[in-house]
Amino acid sequence: MPELTLPDLTLHYEVDGDGPPLLLLAGMLSDSATWAGFTPLLSDHFTVIRPDNRTTGRTVPRDAPADVVHMIADALALMDHLGHGAFHVAGHSLGGLMSLELAALMPERVATVGVFASGRIRVPRTMAVFDALLAIRRAPQGERLWLQALHPWIFGNGFFEDADATRTAIVAALGYPHMQTVDAMALQIEAFRAFRPKARMAEIACPTLVAYAGQDLLVPPALAQPSFANLPDLHEVTFPDAGHSIVWDAPDALADHLLHFLGKHPIR
Repeated sequence: MPELTLPDLTLHYEVDGDGPPLLLLAGMLSDSATWAGFTPLLSDHFTVIRPDNRTTGRTVPRDAPADVVHMIADALALMDHLGHGAFHVAGHSLGGLMSLELAALMPERVATVGVFASGRIRVPRTMAVFDALLAIRRAPQGERLWLQALHPWIFGNGFFEDADATRTAIVAALGYPHMQTVDAMALQIEAFRAFRPKARMAEIACPTLVAYAGQDLLVPPALAQPSFANLPDLHEVTFPDAGHSIVWDAPDALADHLLHFLGKHPIR
């Protein structure tokens, strides 16, 4: 089990494939497993590196200081540990914001950035959703109910065309041995609430792919798009039938776009 020992925690990560390094950063309430169906679409071309952010997965202790600045530093320490000088980075939701911060911190090392279903915006409704999900989870029978309440916010319309999809997803989540605990979930929500990105879009020189999910309720594309307008080398694509969980709703199409984008901008 690959681990990196840091001063205040042990960071779990996964590495798959062969080729130039591609760091994938998960979003809220997610860990490296969020990329499980996506990684095989990339690993023939890239060394895909997936850490469990603080409070998630097999990274312990789960109550280690959980601010997003620490999560970004963990990701950079991991790439140092693995010996990767230059690398590509992409992230979903909060992970997309972290990817941009990494590019601003280390412009000489980050070759490209991918930002999936994310936006440098503060939508009060989004925090209200997370707070409501936490409250539901802490209620009687909440371990199942909060997952059921989450699905309409993260999946597109197509997910609900299968009558068994929600039940199957809930069973899989409840059976996942490394699911984020309720207390760790609360820590991550507070970390997200306090996070204020520092990266200036106009100063991120590397090519940046921003992928929007057309049915995203948590980060609506119309609100997110202006926040990236100042990126000097911006490439945008919208997947009209995907919800916020774009990696699950449109994995093949997203991987195709990402591979084409990375192919045009190799590490030099």
